[in-house]
Amino acid sequence: MSHRTAASRVLDVLGAFGPDHRALSLSEIGRRAGLSLSTTHRLVGELSAWGGLERGEDGRFSIGLRLLELSALAPRGLGLREIAFPHLDDLHRATSGNVHLGVLDGHEVVYVEALRSRRSAPVSSRVGDRWPLHATGTGTVLLAHADPADVDEVLARPLGRYTTRTQVDPCLLRVRLAQVRRDGVAILRGELTDGALAVAVPVHDRHGGVAAALSLVVHDDGSGPGELPALLTAVAARIRRALEAAGHGRPTGPVVGNTPVRPVERPLRVG
Repeated sequence: MSHRTAASRVLDVLGAFGPDHRALSLSEIGRRAGLSLSTTHRLVGELSAWGGLERGEDGRFSIGLRLLELSALAPRGLGLREIAFPHLDDLHRATSGNVHLGVLDGHEVVYVEALRSRRSAPVSSRVGDRWPLHATGTGTVLLAHADPADVDEVLARPLGRYTTRTQVDPCLLRVRLAQVRRDGVAILRGELTDGALAVAVPVHDRHGGVAAALSLVVHDDGSGPGELPALLTAVAARIRRALEAAGHGRPTGPVVGNTPVRPVERPLRVG
């Protein structure tokens, strides 16, 4: 392993952690990072002293608060989350649905915010989770606005099927992406979670690009999305205005006013 730099080994240690591996023993870190126990012991010790890792009472290690502090400096991470949160919270309260804010990272969407509902469709989503682009509302929106070369690369890869309704045909997915660009909204039914209806829209930045995708996931009662696309579009416009204000930019197109988000008129059937 002499060709691996010290920095790459540190990254390997941090990369051993994930949504399904939030707390690890020293040996588990070494095994997942592909490092010897002695090297793992030294790096984990250095990271713990710096605050990048924390050791629990059971002796297992987890990500430390120092990394949370650094992540707050990322404009597409906690910075975006902080600006958008009041509007996401309004949407969550108005719909009692699962609200997600995601950004594109490679071939996946990463949730920078996830507000889960106890009353709506049961979904497994947390801040920092990574999900496939083709089977999620946020991912579909981000892929629809991605560089064509990146779209080609994503659709050329094996596409996972998560339910019987997951669309994995590249040709049909291209048709869907074109519809999303035309209509400004993605609507997916049960493609990642059975019985769930996902509605997603883009969140534009102050330059007119797509900074993130906003989605709402509710129980699919078969009646269609109703007023949800318009509601999400209004909330996304408010987030855009907040981004413009934070960046001291000027609006680059029409935006929605500051009318409070009201509860949807048609009660949502929840599971």
